[in-house]
Amino acid sequence: MPTIESEEHKALREAVAAFATNHPRTPGTDNRPFWQEAAKLGYIGVNLPEAYGGGGGGITELSLVLEEMGAAGNPLLMMIVSPAICGTVISRFGTEAQKREWLPALADGSRLMAFGITEPDAGSNSHRITTTARRDGTDWLLTGRKVFVSGVDIADATLVVGRTEDARTGKLKPCLFIVPRDAEGFQRRPIDMELNAVEKQFELVLDDVRLPADALVGDEDAGLLQLFAGLNPERIMTAAFAIGMGRYALARAVEYARERTVWNAPIGSHQAIAHPLAQAHIDLELARLMMQKAAHLYDAGDDMGAGEAANMAKYAAAEACVKAVDQAVHTLGGNGLTREYGLASLITAARVSRIAPVSREMILNYVSHQTLGLPKSY
Repeated sequence: MPTIESEEHKALREAVAAFATNHPRTPGTDNRPFWQEAAKLGYIGVNLPEAYGGGGGGITELSLVLEEMGAAGNPLLMMIVSPAICGTVISRFGTEAQKREWLPALADGSRLMAFGITEPDAGSNSHRITTTARRDGTDWLLTGRKVFVSGVDIADATLVVGRTEDARTGKLKPCLFIVPRDAEGFQRRPIDMELNAVEKQFELVLDDVRLPADALVGDEDAGLLQLFAGLNPERIMTAAFAIGMGRYALARAVEYARERTVWNAPIGSHQAIAHPLAQAHIDLELARLMMQKAAHLYDAGDDMGAGEAANMAKYAAAEACVKAVDQAVHTLGGNGLTREYGLASLITAARVSRIAPVSREMILNYVSHQTLGLPKSY
């Protein structure tokens, strides 16, 4: 895989950075105008096929865009969900009709799609998902609950992970369904979060939601493959989100350390301040390399290799982000907790990257079992 970015990617970074830096916004405020402007420039749909209005790139380009937006202080969480997860799954496995209906709209920003997988009693164990779909004539009836679903209130539909019964074995297998926001029996309830984010979190209740046959995405018998086709980009994009956030915090701290003078010298001249910031930079750069590897493998069609790298990238990026934000706040001292400098809110936001979309412990389980071949304890 390439270890040095191409000139095209460098130019894309510069363009996105300039765009995002020139569109400052207050945390917690509506970011839809920013989303629309980014979409017009081709940034939101850069990974989607050109034949359907996208940029013809891959997760490599999309993760680059999100990282630079985050580094400029303008991250868009729904980029992880709408173009990366939902757009990827539909472009890879959707019917021609599904592609024509959704991909151009996801690319130009006129429509959004949320993603529902997490359940209250399943946690990180996707095998315990209880949302089920059963046939009723040619239709499907979807019943279950989902929690921590981002942006349902602004999404036109939600890609819901359910389970159907295998006629041969009787066992339940995962399947993906597009559920319109106005579907009868589809209810949402906001979850009261202390996290200060534009994208709200919701609990979903699906009470015998009737869906036409064409709401099923892809092959009913290949649900697990299709599911991971969306989860690998999710992890890569979460890494981009975390790296961008870490870079933003680090830049604010470096700027402060250069200018803040105590005892006739900038505090950045003291190694107790300089060395932790240097270490944070190193950790973020190393995480970015793993993220780039994961994106390259995924775009090359190596789903197995991308699975391992995407998990490691998400783990490394989350750890680097949390440490960078903590060190940035510490560098500013009391000022790091003021609204003026805008770092305090990142303490909670950075912590989320360790938890979602999969906890660091589950990633360690994955690496210990899948990579090192150690036995499972569960």
